Amino acid sequence: MLMSMQNDLKDLKTRALILRRTNYGESDRILNLITPVGKVSAMAKGVRKEKSKLAGKIEMFTLTEVNLHFGKSNLATLTGAKMVKFYANILKDFERLELGADFLKKINQVSENIETSEHFEILNQSLAALDDGLDTKIVNTWFLFNLARVMGEQVNLYTDINGNKLDVGSKYVWDVNEKGLRLFNNGEIDANAIKIMRLMWTTDCDVIKRIKNIEVYMPEILRIAKAINNL
Repeated sequence: MLMSMQNDLKDLKTRALILRRTNYGESDRILNLITPVGKVSAMAKGVRKEKSKLAGKIEMFTLTEVNLHFGKSNLATLTGAKMVKFYANILKDFERLELGADFLKKINQVSENIETSEHFEILNQSLAALDDGLDTKIVNTWFLFNLARVMGEQVNLYTDINGNKLDVGSKYVWDVNEKGLRLFNNGEIDANAIKIMRLMWTTDCDVIKRIKNIEVYMPEILRIAKAINNL
């Protein structure tokens, strides 16, 4: 998607989140950016100089509106930047900082092979939720469910591994090998947990945070989300 656009335009103005920054030369930085049109690598010239106008606008955990110029190489040039939102609260808590950094790393990795606008949306919603103080287990679970969905994982949350329709009064466990729910009388997954997982898979993070008593179900659902992502 992005490569085809580069063939048609020389300049692009878009929202972006910084996935990684690498110092280059005496005063430059190479930025890995995730945008609604895909991943972009860009050179920020002179950004490490004391009087650089771009420096404070391309910090980590910052939603930024960037201006990019594309030349003959795959490395764009950052020609302008305007801060839209700084997720400053993430930096105030080590657990949130560590989880946010892990989100950046995962998106940086998966966006190498798959170009989709959803990578940007998943990351931005996850960082916003961390910044707002939403429970880290909830944010991590939503992030992992949606990352798996975008990566093409097929998760059946409507029938069990034998093809039987899930029953409201029954309980289940997650079968790692079959990647599905297996009927089990003493299972920890009930109808409420299944509803939450369906919402995790299909709705925005803003919807998830409105669910009452969701924290009760998080340990088991997070374990499932990690299993789906082979973590």
